[in-house]
Amino acid sequence: MSVKWMVSLVLTAVMGATGQQPAAAPQATLILKTVDGRSLTLAAQDFDKLPQVKVSAKDHEERTHEYAGMKLRDVLTLAGVATGHDLRAKEMADYVVVEAADGYRVVFSLAELDPEFSDTQVIVAESADGQPLGAKEGPLRLVVPGDKRPARWVRMVTIISVMRAQ
Repeated sequence: MSVKWMVSLVLTAVMGATGQQPAAAPQATLILKTVDGRSLTLAAQDFDKLPQVKVSAKDHEERTHEYAGMKLRDVLTLAGVATGHDLRAKEMADYVVVEAADGYRVVFSLAELDPEFSDTQVIVAESADGQPLGAKEGPLRLVVPGDKRPARWVRMVTIISVMRAQ
């Protein structure tokens, strides 16, 4: 199954068969792919199981917002991705690709996302300033408050893949 086909499938599920945005906020759905080829589809009830976090950060326009959601690291643990002391040897070559509905993609090393290796905090936000993210940003958005430029902030996140450098 190609990535473009899967993005199309997710967009159809979120936007409806007509391709028009529904009046209500779109339902958050996320495809998580693992190194071993497994693919999980996560929805709001899966996100509710994770600890919720809030961060304050400036967007592209230099406006400060309070984003709420879950740590990307916690999302990855739902798929059994190695963390902490288990992150060693071959897993040190693993990286995470976050993809948006419009094809925009960014990369993080797996170690960069682990608190035992780095202080980098990355969240998968579901809301900003207490409101669900709008259609142009959400329903899910990656927020990286520690980056000097918000170039790795991904709006309309649809797929997160864990891959291994060869």
